[in-house]
Amino acid sequence: MAAPLLENLSESLGSPEPAVRLLLSILIGYPCALVYRRFLFYQPATVIHLFHTFSGLALAAFNFGSQIYHSAVCVLVQFLMLRLMGRTVTTVLSSFTFQMVYLLAGYYYTATGEYDIKWTMPHCVLTLKLVGLSFDYYDGGKEPSQLSSEQRIAALPSVPSLLEVCGFSYFYGGFLVGPQFTLRSYQKLVAGELSDCPGKPPNSVIPAMKRFALGFLCLVVYAIFSPYYADSYFLTDEYDAQPFWYRCVFILIWAKVILYKYVSCWVIAEGVCILSGLGYNGVVDGEHKWDACANMKVWRFETTPLFGGTISSFNINTNAWAARHVFKRLKFLGNKSLSHVATLLFLTFWHGLHSGYILCFSMEFFIITVERQALALVRDSPLLSKLANSTLYPLIYVVQQFLHWLFMGYPLVPFCLFTYDKWLKVYSSIYFCGHVFFLVAFLIMPYIRKVLVPKKERSETKQD
Repeated sequence: MAAPLLENLSESLGSPEPAVRLLLSILIGYPCALVYRRFLFYQPATVIHLFHTFSGLALAAFNFGSQIYHSAVCVLVQFLMLRLMGRTVTTVLSSFTFQMVYLLAGYYYTATGEYDIKWTMPHCVLTLKLVGLSFDYYDGGKEPSQLSSEQRIAALPSVPSLLEVCGFSYFYGGFLVGPQFTLRSYQKLVAGELSDCPGKPPNSVIPAMKRFALGFLCLVVYAIFSPYYADSYFLTDEYDAQPFWYRCVFILIWAKVILYKYVSCWVIAEGVCILSGLGYNGVVDGEHKWDACANMKVWRFETTPLFGGTISSFNINTNAWAARHVFKRLKFLGNKSLSHVATLLFLTFWHGLHSGYILCFSMEFFIITVERQALALVRDSPLLSKLANSTLYPLIYVVQQFLHWLFMGYPLVPFCLFTYDKWLKVYSSIYFCGHVFFLVAFLIMPYIRKVLVPKKERSETKQD
C-alpha cells in the first residue's frame, strides 16, 4: 500500500521527489522529538538550542540544498535588528519591511504557474515568526497594563541570544509547514516548563500518536482521491463539456479533497510539537490539554455548515498571528471592516504574488460579510429562528452544507490555479455563479430583513 500511496501523493503535490522529501521531513520530526525527550531534556539550554538548530537546518538542506542560506540571512538580520535597534517602533517597522520584501522577492524570482515546493514555502512560515518576534520584543518594553492578555504572555523581558533565535526559527516541529508559536513558548519548552510533570518529559506520546494517526488518515484520503480530482482537470475540454451542475459538484468535491493536503501536513506536524512538549496547553477542567500548537480543529472543519466556522478551524495559528499582530494593532483605525480588509490584504501578499490569491481573499471577505448578515437575519426573525430550531433542521443542514462547500470551493479555484488565464477560464465555465449568488444575496438582504424582522427588532439592531 505504501508505494501506491506515495506515488499518488507525489503526483498530487507536484514533482515526485520534493513531495516525498517534504513528507519524510515532517515525519522525521517524530524521532527528533524522541531524541530530545530521551537524551536532551535535562541538558543545558545551549545544547538543546544547538540540537534544534542543526536538526532544522539538516531538514532544510535535505529539501532545499544550498538555498537554506535565505533563511540564515533573515534570521541573522532579525537578530541584529533586535540587538542594535532596541525596543522601538523603528525595529518593528524595519523587521516587517525587510522580512516581507525578502519573501516577496523570493516569490517574484521563483514563481511559476504551478504548485511547486521551493525554499519560499518554509520561508513564509519563518517570516511570520521573525516579524512576530520583533513585535514581542517591542511589547516587552511596555508596562503590563498597556498590553492585552495575549501580548503579556508573548512579551519578551530581555533580548534573546542568537542561539535562542536560531533554535526558535529552525525548530523541527514548525520550520517546514508551521505551526506558529512564540519565542516565549519556545523558551518554556527549553526550560522544561511545558510538561504535565514539571521538570520531567511530558506524558504526551499517546496524544501525539492520536494526532499522527488522524493526520495519516487525512493523508491517505488525499492520496487516494486527489488523482481523480486534480487541479489540471479544470482546464481540460472534458470539464468544459460537462453539464453545469456537474462542473459545480466537481468544485465542491475537489475543494474537500484538496484541503486534506494541508490538513494532513498540519496535523502530523502538530503531533511532533505535542511529542516534544510544545503543544502543552495547561489544565482545563482537571484535564491536561495538548492543543497549544493545533493548526486544525478537524471535527469543526468537517461538521460546521458555516464559512466562518471553516475559516476559524483552518490554519488556526496563522489566523491567530494575523489577528494578534495585524488586525488588533490596527485598532487605531477605528473601523473593524477596514482592519479586516487590511489583514486580508496582508495575508494575500504573504501567500504570494499571483492574482488568484487576491481574488480568493477578496471573495472570502465578501462571503463572510453576507454570511454575517444572514445569521443576523435568522437571529432577529421569529419565523426563521423557529424554522432553524424545528424538526426540519436536518434537511436545512444538508442544503446549507451543500451551499457551504460549493462556495468554499469557489474562491479556492483561483487560490490553487494561481494565474488569471486559468481561473478566468474556470469561472467563465460556471458563469461566475459565486459572484452572482453573493452579490444578489447582499443586495436583497435588506429587503428580506424588512419583511421578516419586526420593526422593533430592526430598530434595536440598528442602534446596536
